[in-house]
Amino acid sequence: MRILIVGASGTIGTKITEALGRKHEIIRAGRNGADVSVDITSPDSIAAMYEAIGCVDAVINASGGANFKAIPELTPELNEKGIQSKLKGQVNLVLLGQEYVNDGGSFTLTTGVMMDDPIPMGASAAMANGGVKAFVKAAAIEMPRGIRINCVSPNIAEESWERLGEKFAGFTPVPAQKVARAYVKSAEGAQTGQNYEVYH
Repeated sequence: MRILIVGASGTIGTKITEALGRKHEIIRAGRNGADVSVDITSPDSIAAMYEAIGCVDAVINASGGANFKAIPELTPELNEKGIQSKLKGQVNLVLLGQEYVNDGGSFTLTTGVMMDDPIPMGASAAMANGGVKAFVKAAAIEMPRGIRINCVSPNIAEESWERLGEKFAGFTPVPAQKVARAYVKSAEGAQTGQNYEVYH
């Protein structure tokens, strides 16, 4: 398969690229150090990326951010990052990418543990994650040409624990390599409308 991985240079994206790169042609997309440049907060940038690479068999997104702020400090402006990047950015990858995914291909988006297991200062990210999960479930019943769509919900990765672990008190991190296997399942498998949880 010819697979586009957005966020390929990130912690999880790197492991997805390693796992799928053994068998498939990988196109790495991101803001830096990639085969093609993209800013998922910009529909124009997403459209230009697809136009540059042409048709693919699968699109995987391992990018998207949100601000970590407690509700008393979370303003509409700060919340907008989660909406523009983690939520709309991923949805727009699908909306603008449908015509570039071959018949029977797939999209795999990223949600996260915080929507099911809340943490302090995680409401904005949880909101975006929940929106993506709902979009995937609903979109699956009407994707064209046999295209499948799933999402992966990872726990915090072991590789990110030193940087972010204090926000996830009591959580048990998972290896990014284990998280990557859920993306392989989505891209190489046959299921659709799923949210693959990798919490343990």
